[in-house]
Amino acid sequence: MTPSSVVTIVVVAAVVLFALVVLFRAVRIIPQATAGVVERLGKYHKTLLPGLNLVVPFIDRVRPLIDLREQVVSFPPQPVITEDNLVVSIDTVVYFQVTDARAATYEIANYLGAVEQLTTTTLRNVVGGLNLEEALTSRDNINGQLRIVLDEATGKWGIRVGRVELKAIDPPLSIQDSMEKQMRAERDRRAVILTAEGTKQSQILNAEGQRQAAILAAEGQAKAAVLRAEGEAKAITTVFHAIHEGRPDSELLAYQYLQTLPKIAEGSANKLWVIPSELTEALKGIGGALGQRGRSAPAVRPQDAAPPSAPAASAPAASGSVGSTPVEPGSDTSAPMAPATTDGALGSAPTPPPPAV
Repeated sequence: MTPSSVVTIVVVAAVVLFALVVLFRAVRIIPQATAGVVERLGKYHKTLLPGLNLVVPFIDRVRPLIDLREQVVSFPPQPVITEDNLVVSIDTVVYFQVTDARAATYEIANYLGAVEQLTTTTLRNVVGGLNLEEALTSRDNINGQLRIVLDEATGKWGIRVGRVELKAIDPPLSIQDSMEKQMRAERDRRAVILTAEGTKQSQILNAEGQRQAAILAAEGQAKAAVLRAEGEAKAITTVFHAIHEGRPDSELLAYQYLQTLPKIAEGSANKLWVIPSELTEALKGIGGALGQRGRSAPAVRPQDAAPPSAPAASAPAASGSVGSTPVEPGSDTSAPMAPATTDGALGSAPTPPPPAV
């Protein structure tokens, strides 16, 4: 092989190698959700989109790829002073997305650090106008204000802030102890109130039940009294009609009165008996009827006959008692009243003797 042929082979190999290098440098494949900024001779030329892209080797330079997906960045706790001069520690989380690769490359040197610093300053401005209670209860309001301010400030950087969240708001330990005691006292107060409400409702229900029971019992007693009164009225009416239909005479009334006297004498307070005059007349009638019945009876031997009793005399009564009314001489033989005992009981009347034949 001649020296000229060797030189030719070396030159051809160098050309092929150079062509391969140029081809490799000219073809760029951009992944999905990323973008590349091309600088030609140090000046911005274009933005490479996902897919196959061609650049001029040794003239165009591709800067590091930029992620176009939404990014979540959690910043360390930041001390913030509230309106009532209390220092609280706040953790924040920022959701943002690069929308313009050129602006994110040339408008800000480090957009991630810029977002962190801007979030801290905005958070201090917003929370500084609130007291501790408002800061603890107004998270949604704080999140909204932070998102609006950050979105306006980062718009020229080619960044869109989706939302800002406060992970934690930690007050000082002394304030935490006071808040815990307050919460415990509030829970105890609510428990006492609930217990009192339960007792109140229970007493109200018990009182209502007792009232209903009393009303029902009173209604039952009233109905029972009405029914008893109606029954007694019907009984009195029935007895009244039976008495008037039977047309009782004075002898029957006297007999009923004599049956009632022992019941009257049972009471220890009954010391005085009043015998109406109509009763003596009725007793005379009863005696006459018995005398007529005796005349029609057969004769009795003198030794079998009982000695005639003397007319009943008024026995000395006890204090406050009156004996039976004496029978006048010459009147018809009748059953005399037995003398009253000292305790107010009425003696049984002896059987009158039969008249002599």
